[in-house]
Amino acid sequence: MPTQLQPAAPAREVTERLSSTPRGARLARRLARYHLDGWGIPYDSEPSNAAEVIVAELAANAVTHGRVPGRDFELRLTLHADTLRVEVSDTRAESRPPREPERPAPDGESGRGLVIVAALAAEWGVTERPVGKTVWAELALNVQPA
Repeated sequence: MPTQLQPAAPAREVTERLSSTPRGARLARRLARYHLDGWGIPYDSEPSNAAEVIVAELAANAVTHGRVPGRDFELRLTLHADTLRVEVSDTRAESRPPREPERPAPDGESGRGLVIVAALAAEWGVTERPVGKTVWAELALNVQPA
């Protein structure tokens, strides 16, 4: 009897537009944890904590370096199988992160965000948009969501 292939689990996706403010960045982090919990990745699990840090760093960069007054940033989370893709889009195309983040001076007060993202993510990068850019990171969850 031939083996029947099970269809792949459908991707789960959510997109949120948030104000380009520190409050919007905090909300992005909280929304990410909320949606992941709803997808079966519980609060305070290692994958949830790693995703929260990635979202926090990318959202903070969007509101700090990609902010255009009066324009929001966008958070998109896509869960497919055991990979979470985090995308944060802003409307400032001329302010692009470096391909390889440099380690900041030990006493530096900023510059650690992309170093942290690169350490946690399986891959990360930047893509162009018609207006602005999207910084994305993919996180291998090593769990099967419910």
